[in-house]
Amino acid sequence: MEDYIVSARKYRPSTFESVVGQRALTTTLKNAIATGKLAHAYLFCGPRGVGKTTCARIFAKTINCLHPTADGEACNECESCVAFNEQRSYNIHELDAASNNSVDDIRQLVEQVRIPPQIGKYKVYIIDEVHMLSASAFNAFLKTLEEPPHHAIFILATTEKHKILPTILSRCQIYDFNRIRVEDIVAHLAYVASKEGISAEPEALNVIALKADGGMRDALSIFDQVVSFTGGNITYQSVIENLNVLDYEYYFRLTDCFLENKVTDALLLFNEVLNKGFEGSHFITGLASHFRDVLVSKDPVTLPLLEVGASIRQRYQEQAQRCPLPFIYRAMKLCNDCDLSYRTSKNKRLLVELTLIQVAQITSGEEEAISGGRSPKQKIKPIFTTPQATTAQQPAATTTSEQSQARSQSAAPQPSPQVSSAPSPVSVLLAKEKEEKKIPVVKIGGLGVSIKQHPQLKAEAPAVPVQAPQHLPEEDYMITERDVNFYWQEYANTMPKEQVALSTRMHAMHLTLLDDTSFEVVVDNELIAKEFIALIPSVESYLRTRLKNGKVAMKVRVSAPSEKTRAYSRVEKYQMMAQKNNALQQLREEFGLELF
Repeated sequence: MEDYIVSARKYRPSTFESVVGQRALTTTLKNAIATGKLAHAYLFCGPRGVGKTTCARIFAKTINCLHPTADGEACNECESCVAFNEQRSYNIHELDAASNNSVDDIRQLVEQVRIPPQIGKYKVYIIDEVHMLSASAFNAFLKTLEEPPHHAIFILATTEKHKILPTILSRCQIYDFNRIRVEDIVAHLAYVASKEGISAEPEALNVIALKADGGMRDALSIFDQVVSFTGGNITYQSVIENLNVLDYEYYFRLTDCFLENKVTDALLLFNEVLNKGFEGSHFITGLASHFRDVLVSKDPVTLPLLEVGASIRQRYQEQAQRCPLPFIYRAMKLCNDCDLSYRTSKNKRLLVELTLIQVAQITSGEEEAISGGRSPKQKIKPIFTTPQATTAQQPAATTTSEQSQARSQSAAPQPSPQVSSAPSPVSVLLAKEKEEKKIPVVKIGGLGVSIKQHPQLKAEAPAVPVQAPQHLPEEDYMITERDVNFYWQEYANTMPKEQVALSTRMHAMHLTLLDDTSFEVVVDNELIAKEFIALIPSVESYLRTRLKNGKVAMKVRVSAPSEKTRAYSRVEKYQMMAQKNNALQQLREEFGLELF
């Protein structure tokens, strides 16, 4: 037990070739060493567990190797390499900036930089988590980082590059490490399992790789945990049980329920998931990811985007053939909306259940128009079929004999009360009041209505069916100066923010009605007049619609020098009033009033 070493340390790469998932960066570093073009400062940044510190150590070991190989790797046989492997090399110094982040720590480091190496060519200083340094420590480090001795090389490692000062970034060569792909992690875990004599299913290693989220150190730590749980026989079931991962089987079954519109089965399956201890947010995000995987399995071109095992990949392809694309699109949108609303919802279970009901009713037979990027209509249809009462439609126009027959039938006792379709007196008065707001201009020659055809006397006339004219001429309503100014202000409120100055000027204006259909806009100068002339088509169209008069016309005029079209301030208004009435000035002086 004393000799046990965790896999993340035991299988830590010792050469550039053994680094997983960072081929571009390791090749660049090897070429720089081979050509002797070494920078004095490097910055390795990226997520946790992707090989930043490991590559820094390999780089420091390789540049001090006395007999490097032809492919740019360390020989592991010279005195420098042996000292590094035995962790007794004086040429490599590691500093944890998380616990040594003060100015004094940086000053001690600067004093050590002056001492040349005893063995090898370079002294390498690896500063891990460099973003934890204080601002004062960064400033104390600037001069040394920019012009260090020729034997000193700095390698800064961080997971949060945005927290480092720009003056530090400009002095370093920056290497961005990527997240390691799922395929690379699975391959490395399979290699470790073969070295340790552990049997592992590919689907199980794939779940571990997905759980690691692109970090090799996390993947190896999870691997050790699962090995301890299973005793050396890693299976898919044991992994999802130990890691509390929701099985793919639930999502496959749930999708089958959706396609068959089985709402109750979907709700029962969700209840089973909750009983196993999973959170609703974890379930809905997993369901959205499942629909995404079904979508990429639909086309062989996007199939490489599916990061699952071979057997599960086959199941995704089979289910994708049964799922229509509109169903997948709308299901993804509904699940994503549920995920966004989950945090703020007070009844989280009901929110997820409503989403499941909506998804299960997408393919219920009533196809709705779908447009790209629009949110689907979140409409819930009845789950259980119930008999619907049929309602008879009454014809729009009936003859007098039919009306009398209907009155005689309504006088007989009915089993259930019928609702009359005739408008109530209150609604008639309201409708009449709305119509009286606008007075149409009616021509005398176009009246053509006789007393015999009056609607109120129609019941006393002989029963002759009267047909309404097919096309009634549209009449123009009378307009007033008050109405024009009201809708002028309304138009100014609808103008975009780019024309806020013009909108403000419109609010300060008062329009004058020249005749029955035209009004005048008076402005100060020609420049403003051009702006309002450009607005004439838009304003006329708006006012003609709002005033219900197709002859409304707008005229723009520049004011004469004697006219005053600008708005007066409160002080100017008071002075004009005081000139006309001297008692106003006496009133102000008597009570000591002031203008605000």
